[in-house]
Amino acid sequence: MKVILEPWADHHLDLLKRTNAPAMKKHLGGPESEEKILERHERYLTMASGQMFAVLIVPEREQAGSIGFWERTWQGETVYETGWGVLPEFQGRGVAKAAVAEVIDEARQHGKHRYLHAFPRSANVASNALCRGAGFQLVGECDFEFPPGTVMTSNDWRFDLSSR
Repeated sequence: MKVILEPWADHHLDLLKRTNAPAMKKHLGGPESEEKILERHERYLTMASGQMFAVLIVPEREQAGSIGFWERTWQGETVYETGWGVLPEFQGRGVAKAAVAEVIDEARQHGKHRYLHAFPRSANVASNALCRGAGFQLVGECDFEFPPGTVMTSNDWRFDLSSR
């Protein structure tokens, strides 16, 4: 499956609402309120470091999900973190794998940090398999706060952006 990443824009609000479904948020604390969705959309539009993207299937340019990377402090070091969501009708077709490869390239081009981390919930079999298949190294299990105020058991996956 061929995808492109389109920088997040105002017209992606509907995509954000579509990814707020119970099936898409079961490993992330459940759907967010309309107010939280609007706050998230504004954050995506104004990120100071990193970038959010809509994942588009090509050549149709059909919206299939979202992915991004941003700075965070993790264990005393500033790193990039990534997260993604693929709409159910596109799952199992290689969309997430292609999008993760693209976001790795985007983070690498920024050249600011050596590592890109992903923190899927330990029980999220698909996202953990995606990390493994994309070349991330499993650092180990960790407690991870997401959404704010909710601690979940996650796996810490790390990709070395200095490697080719």
